[in-house]
Amino acid sequence: MSDLQKRIIEEMDTKPSIDVQEEIRKSVDFLKDYMKQYDFLQTFVLGISGGQDSTLAGKLAQMAVDELNEEVGEGKYEFIAVRLPYGTQMDEEDCQDALKFIQPSRIVTVNIKGAVDQMLVAVETDTGDSVSDFNKGNVKARQRMIAQYTIAGMYSGVVIGTDHSAEAVTGFYTKYGDGGADLVPLFRLNKRQGKMLLKELGCPEHLYNKKPTADLEEDRPQLPDEEALGVTYDQIDDYLEGKDVGKEAAEKIQTHFLKTEHKRHLPITVYDDFWKK
Repeated sequence: MSDLQKRIIEEMDTKPSIDVQEEIRKSVDFLKDYMKQYDFLQTFVLGISGGQDSTLAGKLAQMAVDELNEEVGEGKYEFIAVRLPYGTQMDEEDCQDALKFIQPSRIVTVNIKGAVDQMLVAVETDTGDSVSDFNKGNVKARQRMIAQYTIAGMYSGVVIGTDHSAEAVTGFYTKYGDGGADLVPLFRLNKRQGKMLLKELGCPEHLYNKKPTADLEEDRPQLPDEEALGVTYDQIDDYLEGKDVGKEAAEKIQTHFLKTEHKRHLPITVYDDFWKK
């Protein structure tokens, strides 16, 4: 194992094997402990996309809320699951299946299409240049986070992120979009370990076995994450578990990691020098 692989594994906090029940408990307790630290907090907020990660994070959040309410003997706490389609979502049926599995305290739907389109009109009108389809995808992700923080502000809440270590290592998220959250209960888990937690929790199999996609690009709808990354999640998971994945896959993972370090760093001050390499 190279020194860089060791460093990445340490930063991503991954383990080669897990106790599924222990990890479920760890995430639920993490969410509960944070909520109990602040008397004014009452709500977890998370966008539900119908994919593996938001389904798992949402289920863990609802479990935490249910336990908190049982402990205080009243319905003080709630989990708000937010549907955030851009127009009509292609896999809406999966979203509905995820919501049935999670059974959230409340469901709110915010169609981001109008806000995204108006932003593009404003920018393109003033600059005279066109926003690329890829850039528009990032606008969608950031608009979704704006909606979630708006709802969190309305209901004394915090926003949950879905980032896990197999995603974090490649920086496969939008900076200040889905990467901008308050609590990240899945970090330390790789993709296959997340599947293990969902299976243990009784999630419908098609939700955690579907091909992961950010689905932000209109020119390439439902583009699989693995195609965009040029490496499979099995290879990423193996790498994070300390296994040999071959030179080509290892180099791709390490290149993604190094190129996206800025996403995993707080805003840079005059005292920071991590970028001077």
